[in-house]
Amino acid sequence: YSLFFWIRFENDTAKFQFVETIRWLPYPNINFYIGIDGISLFFVILTTFLTPICILVGFYSVKSYKKEYMIAFFICESFLIAVFCSLDLLIFYVFFESVLIPMFIIIGVWGSRQRKIKAAYQFFLYTLMGSLFMLLAILFIFFQTGTTDLQILPTTEFSERRQILLWIAFFASFSVKVPMVPVHIWLPEAHVEAPTAGSVILAGILLKLGTYGFLRFSIPMFPEATLYFTPFIYALSVIAIIYTSLTTIRQIDLKKIIAYSSVAHMNFVTIGMFSLNIQGIEGSILLMLSHGLVSSALFLCVGALYDRHKTRIVKYYGGLVSTMPIFSTIFLFFTLANISLPGTSSFIGEFLIFVGAFQRNSLVATLAALGMILGAAYSLWLYNRVVFGNFKPNFILKFSDLNRREVLIFLPFIAGVIWMGVYPEVFLEC
Repeated sequence: YSLFFWIRFENDTAKFQFVETIRWLPYPNINFYIGIDGISLFFVILTTFLTPICILVGFYSVKSYKKEYMIAFFICESFLIAVFCSLDLLIFYVFFESVLIPMFIIIGVWGSRQRKIKAAYQFFLYTLMGSLFMLLAILFIFFQTGTTDLQILPTTEFSERRQILLWIAFFASFSVKVPMVPVHIWLPEAHVEAPTAGSVILAGILLKLGTYGFLRFSIPMFPEATLYFTPFIYALSVIAIIYTSLTTIRQIDLKKIIAYSSVAHMNFVTIGMFSLNIQGIEGSILLMLSHGLVSSALFLCVGALYDRHKTRIVKYYGGLVSTMPIFSTIFLFFTLANISLPGTSSFIGEFLIFVGAFQRNSLVATLAALGMILGAAYSLWLYNRVVFGNFKPNFILKFSDLNRREVLIFLPFIAGVIWMGVYPEVFLEC
């Protein structure tokens, strides 16, 4: 159904489309107000694309509370679509926070190890604490302007001092979701303890909520504060890219390697976004969409290994090319996509980001480029250790390759990555 929005979407207008308004509170300027534009369109489609795959992944691997598992994912999907469609600040906040509830349950109930309860609470508290500052900022904006309508607020002028304070309040919420250093600690824990489908939703969509918030609210509503804090964002992003890439090389858990890799990629997005030029912003949107496909597929690869061998520790694997050739080929494709090989979706996004960043600050672009080198190091080293090397029959007891269901799950990811890499104009023209 969401594809009809894309088919009927008009590229020649900057206005919000498919707008609906429902009276929500007995105040004249707080309504249930939804619609989409070229930014939110593809995030809605990404959400509706990944959710059925999560259901398909959990169809056989989830043994307990299967009905509740499905309900949790469908509720999560509804809240995520509402976040990307919200044209009212208060409605956005309500759904932005509501996403935490099903994800908290998914990690805490269907997580794979004993520390899942701790990881669920860590995820919940980190994101909730940051968002409280955003709620205070929204209330301040409402009492100052008398409205929370997203189409009116960018035309409202705040003094520079108020812009700075409001920007910091929004940053406290969005930086945790990206996540940016030093509030990134919850992400590897949540990924490691979450079920495979939970990791797919977490990496594919939830990490985009922070960068989407920057693009939708912080940059257009507080332009002077955005310029003021751009060096700060650049510094944090560069530190995050280099630090998390070096941390990734040291990890021994397959999921933690991909989780730390996600932190580095999402900080590329913030660099592009705060370049404040068309190349950087379009590159950041493309990289967000690409990361939603590539990172999700890598977590599915790890899930396929875990379902067979019940471990995610790298040292137990080796020589899988001889026992799982189909898996090894698919894993190679997404490993190369993760290091932004030309012809894949990530290359287009990162190239545009570097073009945009270089126009603003060549030093930042040069330092961020180190992340690409380190990314190639940890991705290829991981692939080499898992797929090649000596086979370890003492640890790997099951010799089954991917079945038909699993191959069919990967095919749309492969098609999407190649499509975005070869013909990105379709995604840029909206």
